[in-house]
Amino acid sequence: MMARGAATILLVLISTAVYADITPSRQRELVHLVQHNCGSCHGLTLQGGLGPPLTPTALVKKSPATLRTVILDGLLGTPMPPWRPFLSETEATWLVDMLKQGKFDAN
Repeated sequence: MMARGAATILLVLISTAVYADITPSRQRELVHLVQHNCGSCHGLTLQGGLGPPLTPTALVKKSPATLRTVILDGLLGTPMPPWRPFLSETEATWLVDMLKQGKFDAN
C-alpha cells in the first residue's frame, strides 16, 4: 500500500514538467488533497461515492475548463465545496490534468 502511494507521487512528479511553478512539495500536498479530501466524497479509489467518479473514463467528455471551474468554485446546491481559497488556477489545472490522465488511480 505504501509503495503504491509512493509510486503515485513519483508518477505525478515526473509527469508535470510544464507545471514547474508548482514545487514538488506542493505537488505532494495536492496529491494528499486528492487522496484524502476529494476521496472522502468521490471514493478513496475515486470510483465514486457521495460524489461522482473522478476516473479518466468518467471525465473523458468533460472539458478541462469546466472541471477547473468546478474545483475552484464548487457546485451550488451540492456538497462540492469551492477550493479557490486554497488552490490557484494553475494548481486546479494541474489537478484536472492528473485526474484525466489517471495519475491518482489506486489500481
